Amino acid sequence: MIDNLSLPELVAQMFVVRASGCLFDHQIRYPEWEPTASKLRYYLEKLGVGGVILVGGSAAELAVRSHQLQSWAKFPLLLAADIEEGVGQRFAGATWFGPPMAIAEIARHDAAAADRYAEQMGAVTAIEARAIGLNWILAPVVDVNNNPDNPVINVRAFGETPEIVGKLASAFIRGAGEHPVLTTAKHFPGHGDTAVDSHLELPVLPHSPARLTEVELPPFVRAIASGVDAVMSAHLLIPAWDSEFPATLSRKILIGKLREELGFEGLIVTDALVMGAIANKYGHNEAAVLAAEAGADILLMPLDPEGAILAVCEAVTQGRISVAQIKESVKRIWQAKIKVGLSIFDPPQPPLAKVGSKNQTAVVDIESKNSKSIESIDLGLLANPEARATAADILRDSLKFGGNLPLIAKKPSENQFLRNLIIVDDVLGCEFLGKHTPAIARPEELGYELQLIDDRTGAIAHNASAEHFSRTLLQIFIRGNCFRGSADLTQAARDWFKKLLSTGELQAVLIYGSPYVLEQFLPHLPPSIPYVFCFGQMPAAQSLALELLFGTDKTNHA
Repeated sequence: MIDNLSLPELVAQMFVVRASGCLFDHQIRYPEWEPTASKLRYYLEKLGVGGVILVGGSAAELAVRSHQLQSWAKFPLLLAADIEEGVGQRFAGATWFGPPMAIAEIARHDAAAADRYAEQMGAVTAIEARAIGLNWILAPVVDVNNNPDNPVINVRAFGETPEIVGKLASAFIRGAGEHPVLTTAKHFPGHGDTAVDSHLELPVLPHSPARLTEVELPPFVRAIASGVDAVMSAHLLIPAWDSEFPATLSRKILIGKLREELGFEGLIVTDALVMGAIANKYGHNEAAVLAAEAGADILLMPLDPEGAILAVCEAVTQGRISVAQIKESVKRIWQAKIKVGLSIFDPPQPPLAKVGSKNQTAVVDIESKNSKSIESIDLGLLANPEARATAADILRDSLKFGGNLPLIAKKPSENQFLRNLIIVDDVLGCEFLGKHTPAIARPEELGYELQLIDDRTGAIAHNASAEHFSRTLLQIFIRGNCFRGSADLTQAARDWFKKLLSTGELQAVLIYGSPYVLEQFLPHLPPSIPYVFCFGQMPAAQSLALELLFGTDKTNHA
């Protein structure tokens, strides 16, 4: 069949476009990246784009959405998501695990338990992905996060040494590999020792070939040996291997190192082509051409899919890229599609989605009432008690704590009050906090008054004066996140911590996210003041941390 495809059809199969997981256009949150339904349908039905990466919406919505997209597609689709922390990380209602570094923390004292957790995490992620129509997991991260200042990898990594990262990532791949999904080792050849966010700028990895072989490459070698299906390239400049092009655009790295030296035969997928590290210098369409020229099979998230497809076709016509190379990439893509159960010979016909469980079923008519194909999706596969218990166990077993625990919340005197001071780096993008979530609801039950601080609010509020001295529970939510540019303490967090220590108002500290933030606090924290650190930031993590702090079991608000 590959020989019967036109050049534009072949090239279109190499592209994976981004789309909202929500069903309606008015729900689109990032219109620059997420096309409307009519535009997306055009990409899939007319251009024959090979896949979609989905972000946003609930798990139940995505079960319908994935079915809808397959019904539009000229050829069956790879449907992918960045679900490094479980399906619930991106799609509400499914299981949301703590970040991979939580399992690395467990490995410090119980290697067998950590290995078991990583495998269970991979299996649950695969089962839940399939339940809602996804067939491609863009995980695990196999970067070695040995740089505490790393703004984008941070707790997404399985640890700080190549040994532990390779071991746990392989366990995740093993768990997911029992199910018909693709897994992805990222970001080749290693984004862990960087202090620049490649979403914004191009990081440089200045290490020698010997150092790269010793630290960055071993987890990828082990992931390949474990049968990982795809390897995602990093937008990094590595002068020791290629002083001109970043890894995503470097044939010396993608073919010379990954294919020839490491012997990888699966899919090579780029990191998102909209990221500033390469888009700012090369332009969106030329970046796609250079990546294909370098040997990438799948070109992820072009800003202008149709323009990028035309640009790659033009590069083939000009002789920059051979038709044979394009066909080899499409062959790998179709082999991957066959592996996850897609039939590349018959056009998909799934216009009806039957979404339900043993107790409740709803049928959603997406396209036509005349089709014979009805897919049943059992939502009972999502966030079942066993999966949620595993996620909770990982968070609980990786907690760090100290000081005088539990904290006894005493009623303040007449001219004082208890304050629940919560600091986040981006309150508008903070989806894990609300009036119902434990970090806010539990202290409120105990008489604490909420004060929510965003780094953008600047200096310490003037109303926190000595006359209104208050015992303060300080809760900080900070971790490495894409586009933030830093995984460090915000200035607001630094200022408040110093002030509360100097006035004696600090009662206890809870930190959710980065262990490197905890490490900055501990040298200055009096040994009597209780603290709890949790790798997770979601409601379940808040519940566990507050339960430990207050020594109660009344934190079931998740």
